[in-house]
Amino acid sequence: MTDTKLAVNATIKEGIAIGTRNIGPILVNVLLWALTAWIPYLNVGTTIGLTAGIVAKASRGEIIPMTEIFDPKYRKYMGEFFLVCGLMGIGVCIGTFFGIIPGIVIGLAWSLAILLVVDKGKNPTKALILSNNYTYGYKWRMFGIYFLTCLVFSVGQMILLGIGEALDDDGVIFVMSLIVFLSALFEIFVLIGLQASVYRQLTED
Repeated sequence: MTDTKLAVNATIKEGIAIGTRNIGPILVNVLLWALTAWIPYLNVGTTIGLTAGIVAKASRGEIIPMTEIFDPKYRKYMGEFFLVCGLMGIGVCIGTFFGIIPGIVIGLAWSLAILLVVDKGKNPTKALILSNNYTYGYKWRMFGIYFLTCLVFSVGQMILLGIGEALDDDGVIFVMSLIVFLSALFEIFVLIGLQASVYRQLTED
């Protein structure tokens, strides 16, 4: 039987759909995070809510509140969040030292760990092990999905900026720069949607 998990086209389409469907809540939460990122202690909870809480809810199709990142439950995972991030950082750095590619592989293998800690309540080491198990056999599909998405956005943005520079018109340059900014913002929504889709598909069993 053919494994249909993380089919590139289907996953990208679902990621775009999830990101588009949640543009309002994601945008408001990102803006609130940026405005409060300087507040100690609070900023840890909001960061966890933005990087894990929103993604987990989006993966299940749940409604995302406009102030989701301020939910106090996320601050409960502060220690586990720092521990997972620290272990991931050490692993990726060591892997990168051995020729970059191992670092990328480790990063993909452990990419679900924070979500598993916050969404499933797993302890950090268990979350890393589970993430590695869930992503086993799917890492290159994950890489292809994220790489292709970023490549398409990057090429499109470079073309738009190139058009503005080629025409050498201040009005055109402004319009093209604005479109590039909006596309970069939309790219954030899509990447969050992709992460939600990947998380849903690999952990749904």
